[in-house]
Amino acid sequence: MGRLWSAALAVACAVAAAGVALAQVQTQVAPPTPASADALADPGPPLSGYPRNALRPPTPAELKTATYVRDVIYGHRDGMALTYDVFRPVRKANGALVVNMVSAGWRSSWAPPEERQARYQALIDQGFTVVALYHSSAPRFQVPDAVADVRLGLRHIRLHARDYGADPARIGVWGASAGGHLALVAGMMADDGDPAAANPLEQSGNRVAAVVAYFPPTDLEVLLKGRPKGGAIAFDDKLLASVSPIHGVDPRDPPTLILHGDADKGVPPAQAELMRAALEKAGVENELRLFAGADHDFYVKGDPARTDAYATKAMTAMVAWFQRHLKRSASPGR
Repeated sequence: MGRLWSAALAVACAVAAAGVALAQVQTQVAPPTPASADALADPGPPLSGYPRNALRPPTPAELKTATYVRDVIYGHRDGMALTYDVFRPVRKANGALVVNMVSAGWRSSWAPPEERQARYQALIDQGFTVVALYHSSAPRFQVPDAVADVRLGLRHIRLHARDYGADPARIGVWGASAGGHLALVAGMMADDGDPAAANPLEQSGNRVAAVVAYFPPTDLEVLLKGRPKGGAIAFDDKLLASVSPIHGVDPRDPPTLILHGDADKGVPPAQAELMRAALEKAGVENELRLFAGADHDFYVKGDPARTDAYATKAMTAMVAWFQRHLKRSASPGR
């Protein structure tokens, strides 16, 4: 989530070509009508591509629509607990669960559930249980740590989904930027568990049934190799492939929706194109939607109305994707 890099991080990537019948046609989202003259002053890029309405405190009425399971511990790193929070809809729970990867530049910042709820209200209103998943955070920890954490976290969530009123076969994952990378990790690098693992949790599977990723890094070898080391990316380039979800794609992967600005300078849209080509080659259902003129976070400089319209379209598309793919008919093997 958030801006991973500045405009100087643009990368020229060659787009792999592929075509498989199961893949959906890439769609280009036309720009909305220009902002009116009395539009608000440009506040800059929105956090993680959220619409403005999702970045406010929840109303008293909204707070009554969910209950929380707070600070669930799924593991430890260097003596510190790894946790997630659960948002359970009070009415019309549909039995499906969506995990949000809380990550901006692979920095995972905790906040009380009652402060985050508005970000998830569109899902809660449709009956989804939501999990805010936190990982060990930059700058102390690097990308490989975050990857290991979210994969472990998904095992715990699947194992305990019924405790939260959800079906472990109907779990989706969603994130933006670094969180989008981790959502793809959860989808493309999943497994059925290792019966011989010393950690009992590692014996459980962590497969999910659907993925939505906003402007995600997908091939870190292309995006980061040779760049100056610091913070989350202060690890050996030899590990880049092992934390790149594009290298984990196979035919068992879940349906995947990627939303990306076609003018993104932080994570170039070629990263999304590369992932789309890999998913098509593997025969995995997928869709890529490009937002015309949008930079990272769906930001259109000088046009807050257009930025917010894109962010709203993205959230609507995310909810619809999960409604479509987390139905009760979802395969338990996913």
